Amino acid sequence: MTPEDLARLHARAITVPPPFPAEGFRDLLAQPGAVLVTRDHAFALGRVVLDEAELLTIATDPDHRRKGLGRACLDAFHDDVRAYGATRVFLEVAETNAAARALYDAMGYEQLGLRRGYYRDPAAGSVDALVLGRDLVP
Repeated sequence: MTPEDLARLHARAITVPPPFPAEGFRDLLAQPGAVLVTRDHAFALGRVVLDEAELLTIATDPDHRRKGLGRACLDAFHDDVRAYGATRVFLEVAETNAAARALYDAMGYEQLGLRRGYYRDPAAGSVDALVLGRDLVP
């Protein structure tokens, strides 16, 4: 997927936080340690720094949800960041994003922290972010 493809899919899938523009994807992909996993209609993007990985965003086209694409991307992301030497992965998720929270819970993520008012939602105002993490070692 090109940065433009990623931005189009992200805009269809993400409302909070605001979706990344193509230039944002281009910049992220140019960073050392960037990891992009793609599937038809879905992707996961993050980075590895030393032995830690951060999932920056994951998106599934709304017309293709509930088919295991997000889980497949996240599984592959875990494999890829392990190959880069990561032993732990972190992410932030909007407290109001029940679908993403259910996926992360099912995949063994635990809440490590809370960032009050971290996101802005045009409909709801400020939204807290949950900081989640999990070990990657088998």
